[in-house]
Amino acid sequence: MSATKKQRTQPPYELLYWPSIPGRGEFIRLVFEATHTPYTDTANESKDGIQAVLACKDEQLTRDDDGNPPAFAPPALRIPGEGKGGKSLVLYQTPSILSYLGGRLGLAGADEVEAHWILSHALTALDLNNEVHDTHHPTAIAKYYEDQKEEALKKAEDFRDVRLPKFLGFFERVLKGNEEEGKGKYLVGGKLSYADTTLWHVLSGLKFAFPKELEAREEEFPTLFGIFYSSVQGEKGIKEYLVSDRRKPFSMGIFRHYPELDRQ
Repeated sequence: MSATKKQRTQPPYELLYWPSIPGRGEFIRLVFEATHTPYTDTANESKDGIQAVLACKDEQLTRDDDGNPPAFAPPALRIPGEGKGGKSLVLYQTPSILSYLGGRLGLAGADEVEAHWILSHALTALDLNNEVHDTHHPTAIAKYYEDQKEEALKKAEDFRDVRLPKFLGFFERVLKGNEEEGKGKYLVGGKLSYADTTLWHVLSGLKFAFPKELEAREEEFPTLFGIFYSSVQGEKGIKEYLVSDRRKPFSMGIFRHYPELDRQ
């Protein structure tokens, strides 16, 4: 479907997430960008957009004006006209949003079975995403990295030596198991899914946060890094997005580069 036709037929999706960083909002941006689906990235496109992000997670809120329950935390997605009584629907939780969009944007597989596999793989990639975050904030999210640096060094060592190869090995096996249809390019079936874009972003973040570790590991997982990563990155919508100013650089979000936490 062309971008012009999508503009006419798709609801005006509004992403509510913190400005300036990829963060968990990036998983949602990627499905829009991969499918050339128009969306509004409110906090990045308007200097007052942050107010909408804060409003959706207002800790005093029990329901919004359209009857939606409060969001625990961004990212959230507002879809006008898709809620009860034709009002706006507001979803939160990254996998919930991805699952909702997947079927509507053609990124959820060919049938119900594939849809469940795709969700399972996306959830596993998001588990890896969370473990990356915990390497630099292993004891307390609200405290600075410098306040837990000793614990972070231990956590990062275990992550690099034990957890990371476990996850990478799993996805290598998934790709090999789908080799007949996916040719090493896709986790499920023979076309791009939101599990692919989700895993790709986590791998991209890992390359930023742990460049030495990833360089040393790549030969162990030839399908994952030799075929899959470059294939997803080469998808037309993704490729165009990566060179645009819409793509925010990694900095102090989930993926952070602390040289002392990388392979020495």
